[in-house]
Amino acid sequence: MVETGVKELRLPEEADTVEFGRRLGALLRAGDLVLLSGPLGAGKTAMTRGIAEGLGVAGRVSSPTFVIAREHRAGPRGVALVHVDAYRLGGHLDELDDLDLDTELMDAAVVVEWGEGVAERLSEDHLLVRLTRLDDDVRVAELHPQGTWTTRQLP
Repeated sequence: MVETGVKELRLPEEADTVEFGRRLGALLRAGDLVLLSGPLGAGKTAMTRGIAEGLGVAGRVSSPTFVIAREHRAGPRGVALVHVDAYRLGGHLDELDDLDLDTELMDAAVVVEWGEGVAERLSEDHLLVRLTRLDDDVRVAELHPQGTWTTRQLP
């Protein structure tokens, strides 16, 4: 059974994952929260690179695993990107609080890799993107809109 509002996309190549991220990034505004979930190699960082391109932010996007969070300055659209890797937090919510992301949500779009089960509490309004990678390397993205995301046009 598919829950209401869930959209599924097949992304045959990494370039398709980046392109979907680009289209999503073009829709993001300050205060938006996107949670990316999926195993290693599912395309979370590739999608974030696309989101950054869609936002037009400055700086190279790579996984912030060792710094946990990286901020990319706003580009012409005026929306900065905060890219978080919650993997090393191991579900420790107090460490997530230490990042002060709820404050960042006022001025930036926030993308949290490995965010499912950890970062939902930052905002009732968020988009969860569950990524899986099939045996033939095709990626599947399931979009689970929450709160106001249920009424927004998804790419």
